[in-house]
Amino acid sequence: MDWSLREGYAWAEDKEHCEEQGRMLDVDTSCVSTRAKKRGMPQMGTLGAGNHFAEVQTVDKVLDEFAAKRMGLEQDQVVIMLHSGSRGLGHQVATDSLVDLEADGSIPVNDKQLACTKIESPLGQRYLKGMGCAANYSWVNRSALTFLVRQAFSKVFQQSADDLDMHLVYDVSHNIAKFEQHMHNGRPHKMLVHRKGATRAFGPNHPDIPVDYQAIGQPVLLGGSMGTSSWVLTGTERAMEYSWGSTCHGAGREQSRNTARNGISYESVLSDLQEKGVSCRLSSLKLLMEEAPDAYKCVDDVVDVCHNAGICKKTARLTPLCVIKG
Repeated sequence: MDWSLREGYAWAEDKEHCEEQGRMLDVDTSCVSTRAKKRGMPQMGTLGAGNHFAEVQTVDKVLDEFAAKRMGLEQDQVVIMLHSGSRGLGHQVATDSLVDLEADGSIPVNDKQLACTKIESPLGQRYLKGMGCAANYSWVNRSALTFLVRQAFSKVFQQSADDLDMHLVYDVSHNIAKFEQHMHNGRPHKMLVHRKGATRAFGPNHPDIPVDYQAIGQPVLLGGSMGTSSWVLTGTERAMEYSWGSTCHGAGREQSRNTARNGISYESVLSDLQEKGVSCRLSSLKLLMEEAPDAYKCVDDVVDVCHNAGICKKTARLTPLCVIKG
């Protein structure tokens, strides 16, 4: 985010509203291969495929007025949600590390799709430093996408992004491993917390969340699938006690991509979206079937489970108006 600020792609407040203020510090670019850098260079400012998206949404239900007001959200407001990451650079960092770990084989595993090493080993440290570089790339990528969204809205509505109040609510990661301090057996411990398909949900008054959100807890963004709701939540003290300050990141798949491609027609998906008044733009029909709403669990049910478990708290539900898939 520091680079984005210097180059004019981000606002000063954007950095404050990013997890880790948009920068992992313990990194080493020599741990990122030339192949990874080549893959990442042309992909900066792009969404990517799979479940990544840009959505124009409207706030259709506010459940926590105080938290929503702190975030600048209100009933019937138009908002934009972006879901993207470290693109090919991050994928290559992971691939390179897996090759090294499989060749090392110092810790035997019973699944060929798994490979591991000790955190403090040279391979473990190399991976963490490379992954940190990929995380930094992802923050810059999302800031570039935010810059492009602000430009587009300014052009269409003939007003500045500032006049349109296009401030960043929050930027939170959903596939990352970070050292954090958590309580265990009544004592604070330094732990490496890996959130895969999960996202950080720190509770109120935690020192690592912005001053703006100290009273309500960290904002949590939970994206739905095409045509379904997304949610804005807040982290809780119970999440700190029971799930290492984490909650769900999305609804989760109910069907594999292959099953969805073979069992869902793109005509039915487009028809359903049109009936809901949702405009959809995407790069391939295959992607449309893979990411169909029926391929995912009901996001509202998943949010209910997490809310009732106390590991996050509902703030607002968002309904899509326009979906753009990479």
